[in-house]
Amino acid sequence: MKKVIIYIVLSFIVSTSVFAKGLTRKEYIHKYKDLAVREMQRTGIPASITLAQGLLESGNGNSLLATKGNNHFGIKCHDWKGPSMKMDDDRRNECFRKYKHAYDSYKDHSKFLTTRSRYAFLFKYNSDDYKRWAHGLKKAGYATDPKYAHLLIKIIEQEQLHRLDIKGEGDDFIVERPTGTYLADIDSDLEIDPFGARLEIANGVHYINTRKGDTFYSIEKNLGVSRKKLLKYNDLPNNYILQLNQRLYLHNKRRKAARGYNFHRVKAGESLYSISQEYGVKLKRIQKINRVNKNYKVEPGERIWLRGKKR
Repeated sequence: MKKVIIYIVLSFIVSTSVFAKGLTRKEYIHKYKDLAVREMQRTGIPASITLAQGLLESGNGNSLLATKGNNHFGIKCHDWKGPSMKMDDDRRNECFRKYKHAYDSYKDHSKFLTTRSRYAFLFKYNSDDYKRWAHGLKKAGYATDPKYAHLLIKIIEQEQLHRLDIKGEGDDFIVERPTGTYLADIDSDLEIDPFGARLEIANGVHYINTRKGDTFYSIEKNLGVSRKKLLKYNDLPNNYILQLNQRLYLHNKRRKAARGYNFHRVKAGESLYSISQEYGVKLKRIQKINRVNKNYKVEPGERIWLRGKKR
């Protein structure tokens, strides 16, 4: 009788392991690489970094958080108002975001990095500089594991994911394509949200150009940045009314312009504010660099220094 029970148990284990076969690392890459590339093209986050984080955080897509909640990046609730699920992590019963589709998780990962000021410095790095991005994510506190950056880099180099940062979604990226019909078609997940698709970058800072129908409320709802923060990031007064075709930064502008932009030659109709918005530099910093006050009127042909005035 004991032998029969053991045989039944073993048979059950074998049968369930066959039907509950999880994704391998290569299968995960094949399934989700196009999403990572699409997000890179949309936001500037390296596809290699996104995929490596997805692989590491979700256990190749096999974790309970990924299979039950479509959460591939271990993002906790924070200020989340959508569906959620409880799991033990650093503490017991922590709240994690839950998504309808895997691509919702990928989009929210991009949104999480692009709209939180502590990650803003990452966008100074090139999208093919995966090592700096990996160490930057650890520095910004994305994960508590002290080896987090090295784990990401190891995955990227073992699977040559950095090729995606340069070649994009080339068909020759993975020579050995996975087999099996259980790899679901994810085309239905690829509907990019209208706000997210409009993200642009200046001086490493993400912004959108406002369109008809945009309001502070709709921007906050879709991009998670409050009216108060938008006004602060864009040097605007509290009673400001949103305008059409306006560049609106989603996190803090920089203290100086990108390399290669030492000064700006003023053209007719420009102001210190418009120059500040064009180069993604804080208005007060431009005033300080040029030793002028907020009421200063620029003149056509004048040089406005953007990285520190030459002596």
